[in-house]
Amino acid sequence: MEFSSEDRARLKALMTWRRDVRHFRTDPLDPALVARLAEAMALAPSVGNARPWRVIRVEDPAVRTAIRDEFARCTAAAEAAYAGARRKEYAALKLAGLDRAPLQLSIFCDTDPEEGHGLGRATMPETLMQSTAMAVYALMLAARAENVGAGLVSILSPDVMARILDVPPRWRFATHVCLGYPEAVDDTPLLHRAGWQENAEPEWETR
Repeated sequence: MEFSSEDRARLKALMTWRRDVRHFRTDPLDPALVARLAEAMALAPSVGNARPWRVIRVEDPAVRTAIRDEFARCTAAAEAAYAGARRKEYAALKLAGLDRAPLQLSIFCDTDPEEGHGLGRATMPETLMQSTAMAVYALMLAARAENVGAGLVSILSPDVMARILDVPPRWRFATHVCLGYPEAVDDTPLLHRAGWQENAEPEWETR
């Protein structure tokens, strides 16, 4: 299959408008839409075709509360690491959608999956986590194509998340994803707009 210039323009628009969303409406997502997001993740590349991502749909109110409490604990510790104006700026940021996002997924990486039979990861075992990250990105792009926002929550202790969700020891926490319809849509990253860190284009080196 060959793709046209129109296809390339749409892909660029999709990537441009793919933003990390923090402000969600509480409208539920249609089950058919959620199924399409799962299918998009399944299309992601992975080392040795191991497909190491493990996804937990978090719906239990008690579990959501435990994750929210862990986020609050980690956020307080992170804020304490800053000083002066930067600390005030950090405190003003809204860094999670845990209170309102209707769909929440905790995503782990199986660090020793049987699938793939070890191909491609003997010298670089981190490729399993990289594969998981690509699956998360596929999820975010697919969500944007559905006009759904996705926000990654990383201010969480991996060890605590593993305990809260009672996962196998070889599962490594990757991220917690909040999904839902955004309150507003913008093609500018929140942290750029807030003045925390502007977008910068790294140069490709030639050696």
